[in-house]
Amino acid sequence: MVPISSAIEGSVREFAEAKERLHNYRFSLGGGWEYNEGTFDRELDDNHKVWLRIPFAVVRGNIDPEGDSNATIRFGQPFVLKHLYNEGNDPEGSVRLFGAMFDQFQAPVNPDAKVEQAWLDKARSVLSEVEAAFSR
Repeated sequence: MVPISSAIEGSVREFAEAKERLHNYRFSLGGGWEYNEGTFDRELDDNHKVWLRIPFAVVRGNIDPEGDSNATIRFGQPFVLKHLYNEGNDPEGSVRLFGAMFDQFQAPVNPDAKVEQAWLDKARSVLSEVEAAFSR
């Protein structure tokens, strides 16, 4: 994980507005969101291994990602992370019908792999566009 300085860090926005604006830059609400915090995520590569994340904390109200939300959020410091996965079949895996429904995704081999400079440059470029959108 590599933190990136950004002008949006510490800024306060309405959740619905932030979600809509960030969607225009291919961000989505991260799957691990809670009612009091979460992240907006954007993949930086075609293999979905390198991600730009913008964390946020709810400062007022509640998040409803599917409907009306009255939440106000404060952005945290964005960061880039890279997940490395085993490619191909799992040699330890076995055929299980019931368990396969729950264990269909591998855990990353390295959930915090080294992030190359090219990805950091791309993340900074994306963040510059996002910062400009939020300054309008």
